[in-house]
Amino acid sequence: MVLVIIRRTICQMSLEKVEDIMARKQNEDLLIEDELAAAFLSDDDLSSNDASAPAATEDTWDDSEEEFPGQLAVDVYETEDKLFVKARTAGVNKEELDVSISDGILTISGTLSSGEDSGATNWHIQECYWGEFSRTLALPVNVKEDEVEAVLKDGVLTISFSKIKTEQAKKIQVQ
Repeated sequence: MVLVIIRRTICQMSLEKVEDIMARKQNEDLLIEDELAAAFLSDDDLSSNDASAPAATEDTWDDSEEEFPGQLAVDVYETEDKLFVKARTAGVNKEELDVSISDGILTISGTLSSGEDSGATNWHIQECYWGEFSRTLALPVNVKEDEVEAVLKDGVLTISFSKIKTEQAKKIQVQ
């Protein structure tokens, strides 16, 4: 009988401990949510708890164009004698691409057209970026800027440069 009472007491203590841990965990999650919200809101948004402030609705949403063009993701790698820059440009015609190089600085820019969807009255999901994009990067090695080839195939722009071979240091005999 004493053993049964001891077991029940241990089980109750364990249950209370689990409930306590769960309550603390829930409070920590709420604190993390508050910290994330604070990180994404400006100071004005945090200080104003005015009930008369309008809620974000379709009528108050800012549909103005972005001031900055979209970024283009690139891969840059080299072989023994070439430097390659690859970029996913699916949906972009070669006539809409502008590729230039000056003093080791490569710029790729263009426009990604969404087609004709001006008749849309209500968007449900809009995740694709449409519009101008641009990417400027300093090439990691010296290249021959007049020996460059740019090919657009299957939505991938591949730019290849011939590398300038750097001379290795020569040992000078001291006399």
